[in-house]
Amino acid sequence: MDEIKVKPWYKMTELGVIPEDWNIKTFNESFDFLTTASFSRDQLDNVSETKCIHYWDIHTKWNYFLDISNSITPWIKYEKAKKYPFLRDWDLIMADASEDYSWICKSVEIKNIKDNKIISWLHTFLLRWKNNIFENWFKWYIVSNKLVKNSLDRVATWLKVYWVSKWNLKNIFIPVPKSEEQKLIAQTLSDTDELINSLYELIAKKEKLKEWTMQELLTWKRRLPWFDWEWEEKRLDKTFSNITTWKLDANAMVKNWKYRFYTCAKVHYYIDNYIFNEEVLLISGNWENVWYVHYYKWKFNAYQRTYILLWFRDYIFFIKYYLDKYLKDRILIEAKLGSTPYITKDTLTDMLVKIPTDKNEQKAIAEVLSDMDNEIENLKMKRDKYKKLKEWMMQELLTWKIRLV
Repeated sequence: MDEIKVKPWYKMTELGVIPEDWNIKTFNESFDFLTTASFSRDQLDNVSETKCIHYWDIHTKWNYFLDISNSITPWIKYEKAKKYPFLRDWDLIMADASEDYSWICKSVEIKNIKDNKIISWLHTFLLRWKNNIFENWFKWYIVSNKLVKNSLDRVATWLKVYWVSKWNLKNIFIPVPKSEEQKLIAQTLSDTDELINSLYELIAKKEKLKEWTMQELLTWKRRLPWFDWEWEEKRLDKTFSNITTWKLDANAMVKNWKYRFYTCAKVHYYIDNYIFNEEVLLISGNWENVWYVHYYKWKFNAYQRTYILLWFRDYIFFIKYYLDKYLKDRILIEAKLGSTPYITKDTLTDMLVKIPTDKNEQKAIAEVLSDMDNEIENLKMKRDKYKKLKEWMMQELLTWKIRLV
């Protein structure tokens, strides 16, 4: 068999081809494996002295870093926790099990512990660096390296979930850049993280501002300039001329056709025919999106449990924003709750709404809220663009296609 050709300045190792000035180490050579706890959930509370980090929280709450100063974790009594090692800043906690193949051995690096007493809990590995092999801020990137991830995938065992044993993990090789390059990689990705997090924070502020604005404008606590006409209360069905559903079930959907097929309003599929060609509001009649309101204008078809509101007497976008704010509360009172929540047509038609009698005021309020929605959506697009950029940067930097030194 011919030898694999290695480009200049690279070398072949047990892990694969890596830069010539990088080394490889096993997890066992790089980290001490400390003891983790295995308490049952009924032993936890939210008032005791010691915090716990659980593998499910790693999968669902955090990415890359766990900042203890602003994270909520379960608690356990100190007397039960004291026989386990308490976490230190820059420890690496790794989930040893995952239901999702892509998250095998997902890891978080710990920071800002301060005076907190914290232990690593069920289905986790607690790894503490040794021999100063890895720099702070760099450790969580280890599992993001494609060669390391491929090795972990190969040793993962399926036992209701994907699982990696401590023995197998200890023998996985890790590529180790020089200290200076580790710092540069970590700083570059950390700067991108800060930008992404700042966008998350800005989006959250804008969304809260929109909620406040809806509360003020939709309850006439605050009036827009130049409008002083009275508001009126009436049934929702007086704001439009027709409410209907159609006869199709979910089996009617067809791939790769141009007409939308709305099933639960929040999502759509496609179909080869249409019944409606109107400007409408669609409201899901059941399942988890039962209070979601969707605007659409063009040719479409709909599932038999999607309510379609047509031919509006009042400004359609004002009604949409009003329902966005108040329909959920109405449904929580009126809906037939159970394993499959659903609403009836009367839940909608009998709902009382308060709206301006001046249609121009309805339009002005809706435009204010629409402008805020557009700003939030643009920020989300920008955030998602930077998230994709970071994923690309990780792949390029951690597979040494781009070098920073």
